[in-house]
Amino acid sequence: MAPDTHASGWQFTSDVNEFLARAGDFLRSRPDLHTVHLTVTEQLRRRGPRAYGDAPPLLGHLVREDGSVGAALLHTPPFSLRTTRLTADQTETLVTGLLDLGHPVTGFASETATAEVFVAAWERRTGMSARLGERQRLYRLDELTDPSPMPEGRARIAGEADRELLIRWYGGFVEDAGVHDGRGGGDWADFRLSYGGVTLWETPDGTPVSMAGVTPTVGGQARIGPVYTPPELRGRGYAGAVTAQVSRVALAEGVGELLLFTDLANPTSNALYQRLGYREVADLAVYDFGERTL
Repeated sequence: MAPDTHASGWQFTSDVNEFLARAGDFLRSRPDLHTVHLTVTEQLRRRGPRAYGDAPPLLGHLVREDGSVGAALLHTPPFSLRTTRLTADQTETLVTGLLDLGHPVTGFASETATAEVFVAAWERRTGMSARLGERQRLYRLDELTDPSPMPEGRARIAGEADRELLIRWYGGFVEDAGVHDGRGGGDWADFRLSYGGVTLWETPDGTPVSMAGVTPTVGGQARIGPVYTPPELRGRGYAGAVTAQVSRVALAEGVGELLLFTDLANPTSNALYQRLGYREVADLAVYDFGERTL
């Protein structure tokens, strides 16, 4: 899809290099708030347009009157369309641009205020109904604090011999989180193994009991996740221990902004990450769109 500048000021493309050439500096200006846009576009750049699913991505940025970039969006179906923070006027022009483009939107994610305005406008303009899927909180590491008490055991980087375990645990995480998965656990595991992107916590006898992933560093930021412990092993401190270890290594490697998302409906995980030293950055909302209302 060639770049298409809409009268609203939004420019849409499926070419990630074109998008990053125009919007990259804007995304890097707030690597914490734009963490998903930075990491997803980096993977599209490295792995191609089908990195997240069979449909090509939609990328877009808003050009202000002075020529600067004021906002950005990405959509990698089957995941939700996601935008940076928008004003009410910017949201309305985006809705117009997407409708004129004829681009289907089955889900939307952004900071809470932006999401609420977009959902109201999309429902009004399309007759579709929206359902709140999840409320999230974005955290940034302030000062790392080890969990106390620390469970017995040790951390190690997952290797090829752990591939089937990672696939199984990733499936458990996806099921627990209720998230969409465009490619499946095999592709996820292979990519994470390619750069040492999953750490396991083992008991003293060498049994893996929890995992924590970390994204590649892009624009000075990296994001912890997923963090998963099988249900029968929870409540023993393993998730806190492995998350602290992954965080420590990332800091030692020079990551400037270490981030993670939580589901606000899970008070246990929110309390855990705050004890480790993660502090609130922003709240987000994820909506799903259903059928047209009568």
